Amino acid sequence: SGPVEPGGYDFRRAAWFDRLGAVGYTRTPVLTLAPRSDGWFWIDDIRRGIALSAARHMPDRTAGFTTAILTGDRSDLNTEDIAALRATNLAHLLAISGMHMGLLTGCVFVGLRVLLSLWQPFALRVRVKKIAAVGAVLSGAAYLAISGGSVATVRAFIMVSVMFMAVVLDRRAITMRSVAVAATLVLVMTPVEVLGPGFQMSFAATAALVWAFGVSGPLVAKLPKWLRPVAALVISSGVAGLATAPFGAAHFNQIAHFGLLANLLAVPMMGMVVMPAAILTALLSLLGLEAAGFGIMHLGLSWILTVAEQVAAIPNGTSMVPAPNHLVLPLVTAAMCLMCLGVGRLRWGAVPVMVAALASWSLSTRPAVLVSDTGALIGVQTGDIRGLTKATGDGFSARIWLENDGDDRPQSEAYDPTLSIGTRRYEAVIGQTSILLVTGKTALADLIGCAGADVLITNVTDIQDRSCEVYDQNRLRMTGALAINVDDQGRPSVVTVRDRTGDRPWTGQ
Repeated sequence: SGPVEPGGYDFRRAAWFDRLGAVGYTRTPVLTLAPRSDGWFWIDDIRRGIALSAARHMPDRTAGFTTAILTGDRSDLNTEDIAALRATNLAHLLAISGMHMGLLTGCVFVGLRVLLSLWQPFALRVRVKKIAAVGAVLSGAAYLAISGGSVATVRAFIMVSVMFMAVVLDRRAITMRSVAVAATLVLVMTPVEVLGPGFQMSFAATAALVWAFGVSGPLVAKLPKWLRPVAALVISSGVAGLATAPFGAAHFNQIAHFGLLANLLAVPMMGMVVMPAAILTALLSLLGLEAAGFGIMHLGLSWILTVAEQVAAIPNGTSMVPAPNHLVLPLVTAAMCLMCLGVGRLRWGAVPVMVAALASWSLSTRPAVLVSDTGALIGVQTGDIRGLTKATGDGFSARIWLENDGDDRPQSEAYDPTLSIGTRRYEAVIGQTSILLVTGKTALADLIGCAGADVLITNVTDIQDRSCEVYDQNRLRMTGALAINVDDQGRPSVVTVRDRTGDRPWTGQ
């Protein structure tokens, strides 16, 4: 499908870069046409074995969570748990990205270094730190393969590989250069990722953390030893949350007010219990004792899900924000670059740039009328809310429109019966412009001319010559969804998805 509105997320583009030719479903069980050929299918067998083993030794709720963070398969996750994790800004725990890869490789690095250091003759003659770094990279490569190799996981693997290779080469592991090298490698491999929330949020958080710990490091070092881990946790959660907040709000139209609290309670459990237990489970599985490791993971994941459930239940825990205009995210990015990369007083330039970004966001406007690419639904902006012509049907378009408006109402509540002017006829008037929606062949056949409308929308093919601008089924297939405003002269200004996307390999035109 194309974007549900001009400038919206284009699923066709994502599918094209993922090399997906088509999507579909079957009503009957899938049948094997031929034996599978030799290849990398053994990795799929391992992934399936992990999922089945987790299901045998853990309750369904935590087994699905375990499968998600180990293999990338989220199909067994509870939908209520997913909603709670999103509402508390903990959904990043589901994605196999920087945090999971960093925790796993970090545990392997520390574990190998400690074990090798216990063998004194070896430790006195060999740089065990470098061997541990190589072992951490190899463990990360194995995790990358088992997890399914999503773009986010590849990005995370590149970042940890750059860091540990710096250790091997006696370079500083955590610097802005490491972040820049990792970002460059990711963009060389998959340039389209620069448009995605995963890339933007991942590198925003990483750059901000490197900068923040460079600035706060001397202050943290002066604290008592028992207080340093607590301070590091608070700083990392707060900085990462602030750095990713504008990107998350822009892409997902939601701000979690208690996300910091939830992360402070849940993230330590993921780092100190869940990921070490995952490594322990892998080792114990060689002896057939993986049940003990899964039991420890169950305790940690149960705590995380409980935190998400309780924090999500706090009244007014989230708020919706409207989608920003196209200038906001570039300004936010420029402000963060000035803050993290600037030297001396140049960093203060980030303040006016960020103020300009927030001001631009507050001045962002939404289209007066939106038309779905099916021609069966329109949404009319009236005051601060949008009214829809149907309570059901075209539900995906309706939900995305409302979310981009910063409106969390369901479609049934956004339905506006006053837009109906007869059987299968709906009218929206903006300024001096009348927009008429007619659905169905019978209603369109009964329509005389344009019935006084300036723009006619219909979900069937129109074969009549009319005096107004007509967007019927055939034309909407070419243009995609519409956004309609009124210009200074009171004339309708129509922007189509096609106008925004242009002629691209994924548009199918």
